[in-house]
Amino acid sequence: MTAMESPQAAEFAAEFDKRSWLESHEAGYHKTLGNRQVQMIAIGGAIGTGLFLGAGARLQIAGPSLAIVYLVCGVFSFLILRALGELVLHRPSSGSFVSYAREFLGEKASFVAGWMYFLNWAMTGIVDITAVALYMHYWDALADLPQWVSALGALVIVGSMNLVGVKWFAEMEFWFALVKVAAISLFLIVGTLFLGSGLEVAGNTTGMHLITENGGLFPNGLLPALVLVQGVVFAFAGVELVGTAAGECSDAKKILPRAINSVIWRIALFYVGSVALLVCLLPWTAYKAGESPFVTFFAALGVPGIGTAMNIVVLTAALSSLNSGLYSTGRVLRALAQGGSAPQFLSRMNAQAVPYAGILVTLAIYVFGVVLNYLVPSSVFEIVLNIASLGILSTWGFIIVCQMMFRRAVERGEVEDVSFKMPGAPVTSWLTLAFLLGVLVLMAFDYPNGTYTVSAVPFVALLLWGGWRWVNKTQQTMMPTTMPSVMLTQNILE
Repeated sequence: MTAMESPQAAEFAAEFDKRSWLESHEAGYHKTLGNRQVQMIAIGGAIGTGLFLGAGARLQIAGPSLAIVYLVCGVFSFLILRALGELVLHRPSSGSFVSYAREFLGEKASFVAGWMYFLNWAMTGIVDITAVALYMHYWDALADLPQWVSALGALVIVGSMNLVGVKWFAEMEFWFALVKVAAISLFLIVGTLFLGSGLEVAGNTTGMHLITENGGLFPNGLLPALVLVQGVVFAFAGVELVGTAAGECSDAKKILPRAINSVIWRIALFYVGSVALLVCLLPWTAYKAGESPFVTFFAALGVPGIGTAMNIVVLTAALSSLNSGLYSTGRVLRALAQGGSAPQFLSRMNAQAVPYAGILVTLAIYVFGVVLNYLVPSSVFEIVLNIASLGILSTWGFIIVCQMMFRRAVERGEVEDVSFKMPGAPVTSWLTLAFLLGVLVLMAFDYPNGTYTVSAVPFVALLLWGGWRWVNKTQQTMMPTTMPSVMLTQNILE
């Protein structure tokens, strides 16, 4: 037997083919995203309508303890991002966790990870265009505008920007994020001035006494705060977008660690700091569901036009989420297609290096959301919002598992180590997985929506199993042109 025919040489050749194939998937993307844009993508992913609009209802339920809930969920979101950062430093990829699942867990895991993430953004996008339509009704001049017209208009604008090129997406996301940051920063500055000066707000002297005199940190007990965890987690959905952007960064290994590390203090400042300030400016009982707590505060000061200003902010947040969903699903569907887990036409790119086929498929699903807005405008949120939650939990779980498998590969000497590591791993990896499982359990106790959502897990699993069976039957004729012949899709990287 010659040296080239030895098992070691064959193993090396297969490993070389595998790495070459994985790296070839990034070919075609323009590496044009700079530090300014990636920083804002990271911020935009961490700040959404969950803070601007949802915090009012959550304060009503949990009181000041909401700040603690935000802090706990924020810490785990940061750990998930650090796990993703470790993988990005190993190999930047626009396929993000779908590509890492393929590398460390196999094509079947990649199939599940990708399609669950697509499910998340497909449902979230329908929620976003519905939110845009509802926010437009705030103004009297647009009150009679059919909901589906506003939804379709938002879809055309954001879809067009995504198809033109990645720089257009990044610029749009930059300005969307800037509006959100400016709004929160304004509140933090004004609120701190009132708190520091001891001035009254709506007849209440500001200070910590507003917490102690109104039931303390847990005015309704510990249970409401605990149950609220499963809702707050989804306020952070979108933080993983920074990993998808890595494949189109000008210098991912330099830019991404900086952007990821900045997320934790932004969460602490914008979420925890804002809630802590809100309950020191007004009694927590002053905030209510259906109204932004920031509007409640500024309205108490008698600031004119605050409702309009905040409506513009939440409208921006919804458009930002819609923009991000189109960007990420286009890249994820392309990554799935390149592995044989989706139809091959989804891997196509246009002259601007945009995976247009995947974006158009997502747009088609969002058009279905426009139809829902026409048929059942009052029920769209309930129909799709909870389904999206399963997708984000699945995505975060895959990120952690891939990070754990990467560490094992490093220990075996199969891949090179990276300097940007998840702090406290593997203990923090297991804790994060336990936390995500706990969120799923809490969802089951949130009757009726959460209970029905968790009950749908076997049905979703059955759909994924059927989809994988279909892919397995059709991929055999596809794989010779999509990957090295030394591997079959069903056992790639296993």
